[in-house]
Amino acid sequence: MCAWLVWSIAREPDTCTDGVERIDGECIGVNGDGYDFGTPEIRDVARAIADENERIEGQPHVTVAVMLPLQSDKAALRRQMRSDLQGAYLGQRQANEGEGEPPKIRLVLANPGRNYGQQTEVVDTLLRMAASDTERLRAVTGFNLSLDATEEAVARLTEHEVPVLASRISGDGIANKDGADGMAKLKFPGLARIIPTNHDAAQALAKFNGERGRENLKTVLVYDKRDDSYTDSLAQAFSGIEEKGPPGPAAMSFESPAIDEPGSTGNQFTQIANNICDSEADTVYFAGRTLHLRIFALKLAQVGCKDRHYTVVSGSDAASLRQAMSQKDWAQLRGEDGKAKVTVQYAAPAHPDAWDAELAAWNRKWAADHDREPMPEELPQYLTEPKTALATLRKWIETTRSEETKLGADPNLEDSRTMLVYDGLVTIGKALHQAQSGGAQAVPSLEDVGRQWSLLQSRHRVRGTSGLICLTSGGNAYDKPVAVVELDPGPKGPGKLRFVGLGWPTGREQPKNCVIPSSTG
Repeated sequence: MCAWLVWSIAREPDTCTDGVERIDGECIGVNGDGYDFGTPEIRDVARAIADENERIEGQPHVTVAVMLPLQSDKAALRRQMRSDLQGAYLGQRQANEGEGEPPKIRLVLANPGRNYGQQTEVVDTLLRMAASDTERLRAVTGFNLSLDATEEAVARLTEHEVPVLASRISGDGIANKDGADGMAKLKFPGLARIIPTNHDAAQALAKFNGERGRENLKTVLVYDKRDDSYTDSLAQAFSGIEEKGPPGPAAMSFESPAIDEPGSTGNQFTQIANNICDSEADTVYFAGRTLHLRIFALKLAQVGCKDRHYTVVSGSDAASLRQAMSQKDWAQLRGEDGKAKVTVQYAAPAHPDAWDAELAAWNRKWAADHDREPMPEELPQYLTEPKTALATLRKWIETTRSEETKLGADPNLEDSRTMLVYDGLVTIGKALHQAQSGGAQAVPSLEDVGRQWSLLQSRHRVRGTSGLICLTSGGNAYDKPVAVVELDPGPKGPGKLRFVGLGWPTGREQPKNCVIPSSTG
């Protein structure tokens, strides 16, 4: 009996809190009661989510899970988690109060571990919640890293008809393919994405720079050859850009040990920078993660190429670069004359300055062409509606302040994370309400919610802070704009993140009312 008792105790799981088990030193599982997974930066916003869950408990509601790694020993990553969850909470508030009709959203946090390494256990829990008459899980969102483990999680959820809305993964491998006839090949049935793929973002960057008179770019591709679906698809997208100027040097590779580890990349980048210096290249397409992008940009600035200025172009993962830069880093990117030696340009999925800046430019052109100011009904929807959506998000931020609701820190919209995750929850909220409005039931089924993705276009488009969200039959955001931004070190002090303009994957803005044309392949 004693031996059995000792064995039984030894076999008991080591729990961090209800629904969360300690596995290999991480707190893995699902919780909507305010647990912070041992990450102080998200404590306040996790509590705010729990309070909203309690507020709507007695009303018709469903559960939505936000699946993100929620523990890290790196301060910058913990701040990113906070930004993501701030967007989730603010989107939950908008979905619950902005639409006004049931069902409400109960939000839970799902931690799959570092790099989604423990996603199997979390997906098991989410599938049980989807089958439960009390939990009523109806969608999973989040997903901030394009990794094989992320793809496995998305594949398994969608195989079991659980709708997934990916708000921050840009890798082309985790997407359904739209055909030229508008028919989709559903590798992930029930998947929707509100961020452009790496291919679309690269096309938007290329078309944007071409339009700005930079046809004579001399480019070189630098890519990480470590197995990573984000960097793989970004490298393919960059290598597929048709160059208008003379061919640059051959692509150069490096190999990193992991997403958030530098390893020997500094030494590799010194050699690569020297090779680039000996070429005529002035623009580098960089297919790598933020940590390695920072090291590369600094090494490129260190190389003594006289009177050379480089532009390093990268993808959406670079949206967190500015937060990782120190005063010393900024000084290193500029020369003794105070002029930038290296400027980093990337396709951000959103930027808070985009709509005001683009609308002001549109108004100037209109006035010059028509000798009068435009009437309100003549203003372009693709700019005015996202501007209104951003104003709504800012209103919710002010509301939380007036309510004295703590979110850990003031939301930083500049890195796009809060905006994108907010848009994801707003999109899910619209799908839930659209599905519910089609019948008498207050709680739509999994199938009902999944069917809504491809209907969220035209009249039913989602007015997102990051742009109009019009989903194709494959669940992809059609011609979703990217915010082309530059990290400019400036003459002194901390550098600035400067919004440059909007880039469109198709080369032109979305059509009126976001009616998707028949040829989207």
